[in-house]
Amino acid sequence: MTDRNELIGLSASAMVALLDRGAISPADALEALEARIARVDPLINALPTLCFDRAHDNARQLQEKPVQERGLLRGLPVPIKDLTQVAGVRTTSGSLLFKDHVSEATGLPARVLEENGAVVYAKSNTPEFGTGGHTHNKVFGITLNPRDRSRSAGGSSGGAAAALATGMAWIAHGSDMAGSLRTPASFCGVASLRPSPGLIASDQPQLPFQVLGQEGPMARSVEDVALMTDAMSGLSAEAGLSKPAPATSFLSAARQPKRPLRVAVSPDLGVTEIDDEVRDAFNTAIGALESAGLQLEESHPDFSDAVEAFTVQRAIFYAIKLGDALATAGHLFNPQVVWNIEKGLKTDAASIRSAMAAQGRLFGKASAFMHDHDLLICPATIMPPFQAEETHPGSSAGVPVSEYYDWLKIVYVVSAATLPVITVPCGFTANGLPLAIQLIGRPHGEYELFRHARYIEEILGWDTAPIDPVA
Repeated sequence: MTDRNELIGLSASAMVALLDRGAISPADALEALEARIARVDPLINALPTLCFDRAHDNARQLQEKPVQERGLLRGLPVPIKDLTQVAGVRTTSGSLLFKDHVSEATGLPARVLEENGAVVYAKSNTPEFGTGGHTHNKVFGITLNPRDRSRSAGGSSGGAAAALATGMAWIAHGSDMAGSLRTPASFCGVASLRPSPGLIASDQPQLPFQVLGQEGPMARSVEDVALMTDAMSGLSAEAGLSKPAPATSFLSAARQPKRPLRVAVSPDLGVTEIDDEVRDAFNTAIGALESAGLQLEESHPDFSDAVEAFTVQRAIFYAIKLGDALATAGHLFNPQVVWNIEKGLKTDAASIRSAMAAQGRLFGKASAFMHDHDLLICPATIMPPFQAEETHPGSSAGVPVSEYYDWLKIVYVVSAATLPVITVPCGFTANGLPLAIQLIGRPHGEYELFRHARYIEEILGWDTAPIDPVA
């Protein structure tokens, strides 16, 4: 099978099977993507930087090896979020400060993928330094939602999610601090995993032991997310937090769905308000799970420490990463980035001490709660995709920069608790915009989480076929 349109519609797992049998080559996959991107990406701006010459060179090198030596992905093309370095490729982090930067070396997440048989062909769009839940920047502009191009694709992995939804990728690399995998997955109708710290190694020379930000996979189905998780996980001496890959693959877990026995559900985790359409879609999904026989209880951990734990440590993250650049390049940064840096620089020792203690209490409460539950289910966003012209929800109505990510509490409190999360689509708004749920598992419990997520995905049902962008 080499028909380009047929390849675009296949799952990542099916593509790898074809590559493994030699029914197609990595070059065939790249050519299918080139044609698809040329037709689709001008409409949504998901993959602003392409590197197909590099990709074809790498594909030819893979083809020279025996099939069993081509890595787990066997030459499957993968886009990398524009926060991660790829040697010889323009890497901007969505910032004017780096608009002409070409990487000299490949960052650890992308390198692990390449070592496992991925062929990098593009960089996906991101807000400046990954700041915020909407993908827009002064280098490449806005990534539009393929379901409605007047709406946001979410962020900060918005380019990755939009590329997946439209068949410009089979799997995609992303990252998540305040919901940067989960929000775009919900807005675009795809799946993602935010892993426990250490499962997917990341090179963070300034902050090698930070736990708020995690690298992670996105795909159109739970099975394909599991496949990419296998290709991203594993022990690395270059990472401050790292652990060996499990003896049994996550893909095998996703292929053995398991009914969760003890399931907690919450529409808001006790920390936020939610839009009526989100609540309706969530209730419909929960109703489907109840009809399928799952025993559900409305409950959640005590997240009262989460806002302090997250917001203070996130501000310190920005101060460490970009504090020195503020004096010389601050005029290039967007207001949200400047606000984050300045907040971090102004944070005193007592606040840091209090926030770190708050995170300790939070983890203890969350871990104890999950010990008694297989899953915690809640919405992945509190609102449907908002207008793409907004820098953040309500910006045109005067919502200040200091409140630009308040709407992300339902995801960032889970980040602060460091619990693993798989996001799966669960329904649509009245206007046809996708919505998703978070399936939250036990600390370091990704194997069982994949089994439970696949079980729930089967109940909810979702057409994983890529779409053409809607006007």
